[in-house]
Amino acid sequence: MDLKGLKAKSPACRGCSLRPGTRQVVSGSGNPGAGLMLVGEGLGAREDRVGRPFAGAAGQLLGRLLKAAGFRREEVYITNIVKCRPPGNRMPEPAEVEACRPLLDAAIDFVRPQIIVCLGALATRTLVAPGASITRLRGRWIEKDGIRYLPTFHPAALLRDGGKIPLVEEDFRKLRAAYQALHTKQLALTF
Repeated sequence: MDLKGLKAKSPACRGCSLRPGTRQVVSGSGNPGAGLMLVGEGLGAREDRVGRPFAGAAGQLLGRLLKAAGFRREEVYITNIVKCRPPGNRMPEPAEVEACRPLLDAAIDFVRPQIIVCLGALATRTLVAPGASITRLRGRWIEKDGIRYLPTFHPAALLRDGGKIPLVEEDFRKLRAAYQALHTKQLALTF
């Protein structure tokens, strides 16, 4: 199934208790052929309203981080662990994460990113290792199933604690260097 098929199928999802309390299911946005995917935790009120991940204040900050690292939002693929807004912007519960996992896995299989940035603890625990600590893994490359993962703080955490912004800026510089190296290697292989 491609991303359009996933998007069309998602509104009918009733795998957990989140769907009845939301306006829509927000599966992801951006370039479906991206070599880079960013995965957040869940949706806020603005994302639920406009139907696009990272559309609020955290999304604006994410956009600035991407731009500073030389990326355009349109060239990457952005999604979340859960596709419906948890009430009160609370952290998604394990059953909700489990219910949405097939949609996330299908998006990863279709996009086939070389790099996934895990934005926050939940994305890191879901994609890298259960029980992982974002403070310990932040900024470290982890390779798993042929994909390079880079855990970093969620932009919402940066809005609460601006002291973490330089750390994430450093992570995004590492990300840019790794992404360029992958694409230089691919170009060399095609000649």
